[in-house]
Amino acid sequence: MTTTVYARVESPLGELLLVGEVVADGPDAAGVAGVRLRSLSVPGQKGGAVVQDGWRHAPEAFTEVARQLEAYFAGRSTRFDVPLAEGAGTEFQRRVWAALESIPYGSTVSYGEVAARVGASGAGVRAVGTAIGRNPLLVVRPCHRVIGADGALRGYAGGLERKKLLLGIEGGAG
Repeated sequence: MTTTVYARVESPLGELLLVGEVVADGPDAAGVAGVRLRSLSVPGQKGGAVVQDGWRHAPEAFTEVARQLEAYFAGRSTRFDVPLAEGAGTEFQRRVWAALESIPYGSTVSYGEVAARVGASGAGVRAVGTAIGRNPLLVVRPCHRVIGADGALRGYAGGLERKKLLLGIEGGAG
């Protein structure tokens, strides 16, 4: 059985909602029993997580995630190394999300490039855009690094101003 835990963390994007699963596979390096990050949402995010009855407020479970987010927003870190919950999304969405994770810090790619990486070019670009829009791990899984083929900022569940801010932090387009 898994227990869902959550915490709120301040950031330049507003108050982030972190949601995780506590699984029974023993403590991690921080001494917290198997917490896996399931969602990172920003205020007003389309499709973002909402605290549910039965979830436990447990900021201590997210100490390491919060530390890494702070370092990222301060420009001191270029990557995240946190355990992620498995099983979210369809097989296609997971392929798209894996492609997002391979986009280097400070770089951008087009939706068409992501589609080609997952073997869904042509009409599949729209499906890729939909999968990117359903990414439950904003910032940590860098969907903000995907832009239009013309270099314009397109769709971001957290809003284009936040996408622009994230790309600015990374020194990329924006």
